[in-house]
Amino acid sequence: MTFLLELLISALIVLGGLFALVGSIGLVKLPDLLTRLHGPTKATTLGVGGALLASMLYFLGIEGRLSIHEVLISVFLFLTAPITAHFIAKAHLHEHVALRDALPPTGREQGWSTFDGMPEGDDGVPAGEAARASGLAPGPAAASTTGNRPSAKRTEERS
Repeated sequence: MTFLLELLISALIVLGGLFALVGSIGLVKLPDLLTRLHGPTKATTLGVGGALLASMLYFLGIEGRLSIHEVLISVFLFLTAPITAHFIAKAHLHEHVALRDALPPTGREQGWSTFDGMPEGDDGVPAGEAARASGLAPGPAAASTTGNRPSAKRTEERS
């Protein structure tokens, strides 16, 4: 039984190391920030997660005691890695307007919101009407196009 447990622990360490290696290579070799961001998040969650799982199995199976430290580290990593990657991606999209324009319309721009008090856009037209006029959002409950997306007037000026 000890041999099988040691084999499983070794396999988890090697698997975690391989994920960390692939994540590191992805960080160096991928072309832009948004694709490069994928590597380290996988390396953190799967690579470090495999090593932490191996450590938990070692202390439980070989030493006979339960170690809660690895559980706390895993929870911290599984919560912070995706959130950090999301914030970095949103900041990158905020700075690069060309990438933002290539994104599909959001649910609010498609009229999925039930919010009736729409704020006005830059041109004084209620944002819902500006979105419908530009074809971004059908229906009466369209969202403001001045938040994360450029207004219809600014989009036409760039074209």
